Amino acid sequence: MTEAELLHDDYLDYAPIPGSVPLARRRTTRLITEWGYPHLAGDAALVVSELATNALLHGSLRDRLIRVRLTVTATTLRVEVSDPCGERLPEPRTADDADQFGRGLLLVAALADQWGCDPRIVGKTVYAEWVLAPARVEGNRLVGAKE
Repeated sequence: MTEAELLHDDYLDYAPIPGSVPLARRRTTRLITEWGYPHLAGDAALVVSELATNALLHGSLRDRLIRVRLTVTATTLRVEVSDPCGERLPEPRTADDADQFGRGLLLVAALADQWGCDPRIVGKTVYAEWVLAPARVEGNRLVGAKE
């Protein structure tokens, strides 16, 4: 994705502490809503919460920040969470009824159109994407792009 394709781009680094997860979730909700996609804000916030929690539990190192990035192009909303541990890749698993953890990536897969993981020089970036409907004209109003 080139910078020219980006309609919106925001990132913020968070300390690897539990209090960072709700901060990232609230920021995601606010920005996605401000950018004109309130119908995706809840799902995107939940996905950021799950990915940030995974980064905190499985990918954080003391004194190394976790980055949350949000981008929008004409066709895609993307959320990314980057952490410094590239050797621990995300893997969905089946949780038993009694398990307290283990459903996060299943939620991500259910809410987003696609998700994946990209290696970095140091660490990894786990992302989720939603396809944005192209704008169209109905009658005399523009619909679709920001419904």
